Amino acid sequence: MTDNHLFKSFRTLYDDKIIMERDMPELTKWESTAKRILRAEMARHGMTYSQLVDKLSEIGVAEDERNLRNKTARGKFTAAFLFQCLEAMGTRSVHLVDH
Repeated sequence: MTDNHLFKSFRTLYDDKIIMERDMPELTKWESTAKRILRAEMARHGMTYSQLVDKLSEIGVAEDERNLRNKTARGKFTAAFLFQCLEAMGTRSVHLVDH
């Protein structure tokens, strides 16, 4: 018999400390917006995480695919990082629409 609570959350290692998903705060409106913008631009440019890592490297930003996926999934990244990603993808404008 399996222990179902094992499947309801996941563990992530941050700075040698295990953080449970339930311990992480919910996304704010702004974090959710930043996450949505980054993912939408990746889709608009037909860019995979791996390709974005390569493009970031070309502009001098060292990132690996796993960290990029985690940052994007969490929506926890700086405005500077968002701008770096947009620059790397060749995005020249972003339209903010409140739905």
